[in-house]
Amino acid sequence: MITSCLDGSHVRRRVHSDLLPASFAIALAALTAFPSIAPAQSKGDGKGRIVCWKDKSGKVVGCGDRVPPEYQDSATREMDSRGVTRATTESSEDTAKRRAQEQAAAKAKAEEAKRLAEQQRQDSALINTYTSDKEIDQKRDRDLQQADIQMGQMKTSLKNATDRYNDVKARSETAAKDKKGPSDALKDELAQATSEKQRFEQLVAAKEKEREEITRRYAEQKKRYLELRGEAPAATPPSTPAPAKQAGTK
Repeated sequence: MITSCLDGSHVRRRVHSDLLPASFAIALAALTAFPSIAPAQSKGDGKGRIVCWKDKSGKVVGCGDRVPPEYQDSATREMDSRGVTRATTESSEDTAKRRAQEQAAAKAKAEEAKRLAEQQRQDSALINTYTSDKEIDQKRDRDLQQADIQMGQMKTSLKNATDRYNDVKARSETAAKDKKGPSDALKDELAQATSEKQRFEQLVAAKEKEREEITRRYAEQKKRYLELRGEAPAATPPSTPAPAKQAGTK
């Protein structure tokens, strides 16, 4: 019979004397740094073996012929009567971590494969769409021109909305000086004019961002196109500048 120590408490475990070598204490000392590398195996038959187990911190806390119930999910090392390691298991917590890492790695690999496939598709489309990098500049300028036409229309609407807002605001401020104050109808008109002005301001801002995105996108396409063709990038012609803001726009 041997006594295994679990965090300072003593638990008696029956082990046949002919299974334990005289150097068992040395064998136990060698178990303090075992790796947890294999999936969990059976921890309960106890025939012809000695098994040691760890606590959650990774410290070896006991050895015997079988793992106590409270340590069934812990990492273990099993050895024969000569103290030779025959099997190891990892804790349930380590198993869960390993599987999570494997799943994360598999997901990252799948995402990278998807990204490469999409890049190949885009590269093929790029080469088949343009015959020279100048065509990319021309397509960029056409898209910018269309964006500028739309922006001009929006800025005209914004100017009109701003003029209306300024007019209603002035009338509201004049009415506020009167004892009666602005009427409910005038208040509603000011709220509507404010909302309309803000709406066109947002539309103009969004179109300006769209214009920037067009310039950036075609610059990237041109750079990639030249890389695929094995050509050095030439000086990029300036894109069509955005039209200046109209007078009266705020």
